Amino acid sequence: MASPSTVPATPLLKDELDIVIPTIRNLDFLEMWRPFFEPYHLIIVQDGDPSKTIKVPEGFDYELYNRNDINRILGPKASCISFKDSACRCFGYMVSKKKYIFTIDDDCFVAKDPSGKEINALEQHIKNLLSPSTPNFFNTLYDPYREGADFVRGYPFSLREGVATAVSHGLWLNIPDYDAPTQLVKPRERNTRYVDAVLSIPKGTLFPMCGMNLAFNRELIGPAMYFGLMGDGQPVGRYDDMWAGWCMKVICDHMGWGVKTGLPYIWHSKASNPFVNLKKEYNGIFWQEELIPFFQSAVLPKECTTVQKCYLELAKQVKAKLSKVDSYFDKLADAMVTWIEAWDELNSTGKKPSGNAK
Repeated sequence: MASPSTVPATPLLKDELDIVIPTIRNLDFLEMWRPFFEPYHLIIVQDGDPSKTIKVPEGFDYELYNRNDINRILGPKASCISFKDSACRCFGYMVSKKKYIFTIDDDCFVAKDPSGKEINALEQHIKNLLSPSTPNFFNTLYDPYREGADFVRGYPFSLREGVATAVSHGLWLNIPDYDAPTQLVKPRERNTRYVDAVLSIPKGTLFPMCGMNLAFNRELIGPAMYFGLMGDGQPVGRYDDMWAGWCMKVICDHMGWGVKTGLPYIWHSKASNPFVNLKKEYNGIFWQEELIPFFQSAVLPKECTTVQKCYLELAKQVKAKLSKVDSYFDKLADAMVTWIEAWDELNSTGKKPSGNAK
């Protein structure tokens, strides 16, 4: 096995990780996650009506931010945070002061592996983040740093140290993360396949990032994890995590960092309405045919030596090249700049804004 000492047997990072949850409802689902989440601090971002009371089970350490809090903390820059959409979760990334973030949706439950054992998704994400990635050369035994694996014959020794892992992208059992047309064609399809694998996404390769079971190194890539303008008043929805994933991957490739996908699995408990989803996705389904080539051809100059500089350069290219697709991208490019300004303001003083802490 490659460098077995790289990952502690039970890495906890109790004081270095926040769990971010966007929600519109009471968080009863936390009861099943209690054995795994209770030691950690939660940041809950309430979507929708700020006058509604969100109930959180006893015993959890958390702070809750609603739209009024977002407006109070960010002022005019709050315009970059989506309303009535789970994209608002990225506000939690901004106000966190921890090194790592794990984010999960409130309809995601604890999954079981083929032996029937409950999966500690957070622990697997931490293992993924604390071990290197291998984006520069594909290892056919997947993650060489996992127990029982190694680099295969022919893998260059000069690349075996790997690179820092910025993002760990987990998967889902039961309800797959399908777009609306696929949902409509396969309404009863369920994912029952548990694939015991983690792999690094190769450099230069984009992927569809799903935000419902996701962890990342906030210190490395945090400013790039902006989930865009979605939801209320916007012409598109359900592309928040996709947008963040495309931007993040281009920046990781430029900065020399890795992204992993595969384990851990969560149990995605319910399918969203495909007709509602189609209304949200309609524009995005057309636009992505131009967005993907844009990101595939995006080049960041060598002067972009920080994530913020990379992201502002991407915003400039979005405005220059995607505004012709739709005026929405002109507005999105401006929001990307506002996001970085707000991020830097909140993260340069060392002061942590206050929500409703418990």
